[in-house]
Amino acid sequence: MVVDAYEELSQKGRQALAEGDGTRARQNYMKALAERPDSADAHYGLATACFLLADLETAAFHFKEVTRLDPLRPGAHINLGAVYNRLGQIDDAIKALRRGIQLDSRRAEAYYNLGVAYRRSGQLELAVQAYREATHLNPRMPDAHYNLANLLLEMGRYSQAIAHYKQALEISPRFEKARVGLGQAEEALKQETGATTATPPPTKAVGIANLERTLDPVLDAPVLTVLHKATVVTENYARDFCKLLEEEIEPSIKELSSTLLYPERSGGSLSDRVAKFELALKGLRGMQRNLQSSLRRLREINDRLHAPPGAQPAE
Repeated sequence: MVVDAYEELSQKGRQALAEGDGTRARQNYMKALAERPDSADAHYGLATACFLLADLETAAFHFKEVTRLDPLRPGAHINLGAVYNRLGQIDDAIKALRRGIQLDSRRAEAYYNLGVAYRRSGQLELAVQAYREATHLNPRMPDAHYNLANLLLEMGRYSQAIAHYKQALEISPRFEKARVGLGQAEEALKQETGATTATPPPTKAVGIANLERTLDPVLDAPVLTVLHKATVVTENYARDFCKLLEEEIEPSIKELSSTLLYPERSGGSLSDRVAKFELALKGLRGMQRNLQSSLRRLREINDRLHAPPGAQPAE
């Protein structure tokens, strides 16, 4: 039996890639292309080998050849976008990655690389959306959580950043950069919380106060003191509410979705996921009741401020 030279060389190339030997893989795939110049598979293998060898220009050329020869292959577009990211060709990266996602919208790595491209192009909200989709499709991708956390930290969304740094560390406990980022986000949140507690935003006091009369600093002092405390309490409840959504509700929904879509890879039973989600919802309802109670208290204080001077202050 005569062995097909192309098939033999391709097999050797695949074996070399599996062993992480980019040099040998490149040699075999180049010989395979000499046998079949229009083989999309050989171009794909050669592009992968060049990527391993950090020969990005050549990798981009051959991934692009794959998209020409086999335009419906999503992996070629996605990998081409990833290489363009490395080369700093951001517009080309976004275009290639969007095309890959059109062909296969379930590839977490496509959204991850799209997040990288959007961030580098200054489109931060789109980057957040892309990273979130990557973590939704693959909750066990530490780099996606880490990059998303870095972006949220940069945007001043500290509690959300903390949640994703923690998820990155849960997946990869030795992820030192995530640990450093977590410390920075926690310190930033601490400073923000301290500033908010020390000096309540004046707009909130003005918005609740009776603007039809001038507040007397002596007569209205008791009510204003209570208002200050109630405002701080309300802000803390609101912050806890958002934190619960980010750290418990959202992960519970992701786990439940993953169990429904990929039961063989979920690592847990559907009943356990449902129970966890119901527990998170119970906590959310409790937070909602606290927030509503605090808002009622603020309205009561507002009524006190509307009362004539000398009226009984709120207790």
